[in-house]
Amino acid sequence: MDRLEAMAILLRVVDKGGFSAASRDLGMPLATVSRKVAELEAHIGTRLLVRTTRRVAPTEAGTAYVASARRILEEIDETERVAAGEFQAPRGELILTAPVLFGRLHILPVVTDFLAAYPEIDVRLLLSDRNLHFVDDHVDMAVRIGALPDSSMVATRVGTMRRVVCASPTLLAAHGTPQAPGDLARLPCVSFDFLSPAATWSFRPGGTGRTVDVPIRPRLSVSTAEAAVWAAARGVGATRVLHYQCAETVRAGALRIVLADFEPEPAPIHLLHAGRGALPSKMRVFLDFAAPRLRDALALL
Repeated sequence: MDRLEAMAILLRVVDKGGFSAASRDLGMPLATVSRKVAELEAHIGTRLLVRTTRRVAPTEAGTAYVASARRILEEIDETERVAAGEFQAPRGELILTAPVLFGRLHILPVVTDFLAAYPEIDVRLLLSDRNLHFVDDHVDMAVRIGALPDSSMVATRVGTMRRVVCASPTLLAAHGTPQAPGDLARLPCVSFDFLSPAATWSFRPGGTGRTVDVPIRPRLSVSTAEAAVWAAARGVGATRVLHYQCAETVRAGALRIVLADFEPEPAPIHLLHAGRGALPSKMRVFLDFAAPRLRDALALL
């Protein structure tokens, strides 16, 4: 049995969600695809795939094996490219993920410049406000905003982002501009559930370094920052979002930032990738290309 070939076939079955789709993609008979995976499972001594009602998915052991197999095949591919003198010409598909609005405003411009600089690399940019899984979603690199959990991931910090409270001039004229976090009690608010799931907002009184939680009165709770900014601009209530999410509306004059002296620590922004030894060249060159450009762009916010 050619284990490397069997690994590659297994990955294609997982990526395509089934044996038939992998067979078509590989141009290989379905029976051959099934036999190669079965031989690999027999060699390892455990089941790697399970059929669900909709697709083929890896078992618990299969998930770990797929991740290792993907790493092994990438490292072999990288080694062959270096040996062939292609170290200076990275190629292949790079899969990135980022929050929707942040990705559109800040990652997409970097990606378009990167594609021009590296014509042999293709990029698949997955914009999602949920954190995609590196293995399950086949992600190479991710943008994460906020504190990172302890993990084996490698993080490159590219900046920070303020968490701001903003309100429409009309609302402030009717209710008064808050001078301290406690003044929010007299303002209706729009709660952005992802950033502030509870009916409290955290603040850091100037010069203290400690945080305090202030109760708010949410007239409206929404699940996206775009909806929170839209509602706040129309006077429904004050809202708290990340600065980039409201910056354009603030520049247009439809919202004003308040309580700037009481903002909590800015949220860190990182480019994240799996900690798995030497990076494939496509990832290394993107990291070197993107990190300084993102730092420069975020420094202007």
